[in-house]
Amino acid sequence: MARTFAYVRVSTSGQTTENQVREIESAGFKVDNRRVVSETVSGSSAIEQRPGFLKLLDRMDRDDVLVVTKLDRLGRNAIDVAQTVARLAEIGVRVHCLALGGVDLTSAPGRMTMQVINAVAQFERDLLIERTNSGLSRAKAAGAVLGRPGSLSNEQRIEVRQALANGASVSEIARKYGTSRQTVMRARVAA
Repeated sequence: MARTFAYVRVSTSGQTTENQVREIESAGFKVDNRRVVSETVSGSSAIEQRPGFLKLLDRMDRDDVLVVTKLDRLGRNAIDVAQTVARLAEIGVRVHCLALGGVDLTSAPGRMTMQVINAVAQFERDLLIERTNSGLSRAKAAGAVLGRPGSLSNEQRIEVRQALANGASVSEIARKYGTSRQTVMRARVAA
């Protein structure tokens, strides 16, 4: 016999999952309190890093139903959410998302919805990359120095090269300037 589970999640201990439980009940899903899995963990954490969700996976069987209020309860990353839904579908668990009209994400319309969401997420990532690259190109053209600032000034690099030429050890110089041996060795090569 199919059972209905609810997965409710908040990111910080100051938040409560009560509103999510009420929303699921208001949508007409009858969930026994023993089958409500509540967790306080960041949405950016992968499913494998969520002890409550992993226990939930162990408890669910074929034909069971999992209800979430929004996709972001399963994760913030569209790829991770899609993989989680696919994993649940493989064991025969139906996943309903209230924010998407309660559609079963493992059904044909649900899979199509997930594909659209993934396509939009990929489109957003591509736009972000394009904007970032455009901004970097513009900044370079304007003469901006990009990247992490060096730990040694130009004057210090000259001093490092002189000290090395005078026989000082790389470790000794690194300690003197409060930097790594690798930085000193790069200064030697950048002559």
